[in-house]
Formats: sequence, structure tokens, C-alpha cells
Amino acid sequence: MNWLTNFVRPKFQRLVAPHEVPENLWKRCPVCGHMLFHRDLEAAQNVCPHCGHLQRLGLQARLALMVDDGAFQRIELPKVADDPLKFKDQKKYADRLKDARAKTGEHDAIIVAHGKMGGMPVVVAGFNFDFQGGSMGIAVGDGLVAAAELAVVQDAPLIVIPASGGARRQEGILSLMQMARSTVAVDKVKEKRLPYIVLLTDPTTGGVSASFAMLGDIAIAEPGALIGFAGARVIETTIREKLPEGFQKAEYLLEHGMVDMVVPRRDLRATLIRVIDLLRNRAPAAELVPLALDTPDPVPDE
Repeated sequence: MNWLTNFVRPKFQRLVAPHEVPENLWKRCPVCGHMLFHRDLEAAQNVCPHCGHLQRLGLQARLALMVDDGAFQRIELPKVADDPLKFKDQKKYADRLKDARAKTGEHDAIIVAHGKMGGMPVVVAGFNFDFQGGSMGIAVGDGLVAAAELAVVQDAPLIVIPASGGARRQEGILSLMQMARSTVAVDKVKEKRLPYIVLLTDPTTGGVSASFAMLGDIAIAEPGALIGFAGARVIETTIREKLPEGFQKAEYLLEHGMVDMVVPRRDLRATLIRVIDLLRNRAPAAELVPLALDTPDPVPDE
């Protein structure tokens, strides 16, 4: 009996017992509903292979896909006061920052890095939507200023990748001031005749879209990205009219001249390299050969 109880029964229990499957191995596409294995989704750059829906891509993964060999170097950003207004709603703002930092491992919603794309130096400032919805506060403003200054020092194009719900309400007027600061930072890059390229991702809204995000020399958007200032319901309530289908989507903005290109994620790196090359290397790709023009035969003297 002991042999059956202590040896045979545990063997059978291990065979028939349900195995725990980690929850993060599968992810459901919000559009078509297909279950996607996490490795297949990562290999497809977070694009659903069934319907083509673009799921949000982590900032570190995006940077690794953009730069040569995935090699980029982050810079240390200035430290700012965490809670300048001592703001509190249902929760203290200081506590919200602690939670966001614990969740993302980042100090704030922006990363500034430099590397090479197609062998050409670039400076990239990207937003982390997982950090309080990528909202723009003083730290983000400082990050954009630092990115612009680095681009000027390195004589490199500046690429900004916004993914934001807008200004950070817990910092009040101080967050709105970053709209002006970021605009001035962009002007410094343009004064040096360096390319300023914006890659608009989902979502780009609020004070971010009302400032630096729409000032790019070239505005590139991902398919289906939500781009706008106020929400569609707010606009409809204000103007008391129904908005057109797809309003504020990247494709709609392309049709109406608000963005220059809508590029699939798999083609973004190649497109950015081509655009930077065209803007930076203006000399002909090969030596110019003068054309031999046909000259008329001389008229004989009479």
C-alpha cells in the first residue's frame, strides 16, 4: 500500500495534473481576435500576421530595430524636481511616478540615444507610452532640449518618435511650457540646417501634437496611428457634427497633407535611411559626365 501511495499515485498525478502556462506567452490581436505566440509576434515587429494591425512596440525594441546592428548609446538626461506642484488627485503624483518607474524601469517618459543608421550618425528621442501614457512634463522637455543640443554638437539629424497622450496634467502650467521649449529646441536644429524627422506613432495627441511633433521637415507615420489634438468625441460635441470615417488616423492625415508618408513598420528603417541620405548627401551619387553636344558642320567660304 505504501508503494502505491508514495510512488505510483504521485506519478499519475503529475501526468494528469494541468500545467500552468505563463500568461505572457500569448497575446490576442485586438482587431481580428487571433491568439499570437509572443515569439512570432516579436519576429513580426509586433504586427499581426493575420490582419496587419500594428500593436505598440516597446521603445527599446524600436530603437534596436532602427539603428545599425541594434547598437545605440543612451545619454543621461538632466534630473528635475519630481513633484514641483505637490499635486494630488486620487493619488499623490509622487506615488504615481514611483509606480511608473517601477513598472518601466525608466526615470521618465523619454529616452535620448545616438547611433548610426546606414552608416550615418543620428540622434533619436523616443517616447515610452508605458510611462504615464508618454505624457510630457518637465523631464520630457529637458530630454528634447538635450536631444536637440546633442544633434547640433554631433552634426547629426534628429529623429523624434512621439507616443503620447499630451501634456502631463499633474505638472500644470509647467508641462504646457514644454510646448514652447521643445519648439525652440527644434528651431536650433533647423538653424544648423540639420534634418529634423518625426516618426508619428500611435497615439500622438494633445500638447505633443500641438508643438514639436508636427514641425518635422519630414513627417512619417505608422499605419493606423491616431494623430490629433483633442479627442474625436470632444470635437464632435464642440462642432455638433459627425466627423468623417477614419478622422485623425494616419491615412486620413496623409490624404489631407498633414503627413508626408505612411510607412509599414517593416519598411521604416529603410525609408528613414533613404530620407536621411537624400537630405544629407546632396552631391550626385556618381561623377557627372558632360554631354557631347552635336555641333553643326562649318559653312564653307564662298
